[in-house]
Amino acid sequence: MLTLPSGARMFMATQPVDLRRSYDGLCAIVEGTFGRSARSGDLFVFINRRANQVRILFWDRDGYCIVMKRLEAGTFRRLEGRDGEDHIEIDAGELAMLLEGIDAPVIKRRKRYRMLAPATNEHVVAR
Repeated sequence: MLTLPSGARMFMATQPVDLRRSYDGLCAIVEGTFGRSARSGDLFVFINRRANQVRILFWDRDGYCIVMKRLEAGTFRRLEGRDGEDHIEIDAGELAMLLEGIDAPVIKRRKRYRMLAPATNEHVVAR
């Protein structure tokens, strides 16, 4: 079982990624394309073009970790970003549903209070 550190954010690539890439190649996408630090402790989720493989990259105290899953049948659902975004933030529930193959486009998230990044004093209400 994968235990996530509290406060870890999760970001998913909205475009297919060549999963022949390993640690350095995925870090280059995170830092170059996403503009984020790969050593932040956040999780970065990538899906290949055929949508039958997923890789999750994260920094774990003293090195990078990659968690991989390949489906024998079926595909993962790739989430879409708004206005050509190259990555989107997801939460643990969305990641769990993605990995379990639950595709629920008709389920609507109820309005909840949520704080933005810890460095800001702004608050947001999810729609």
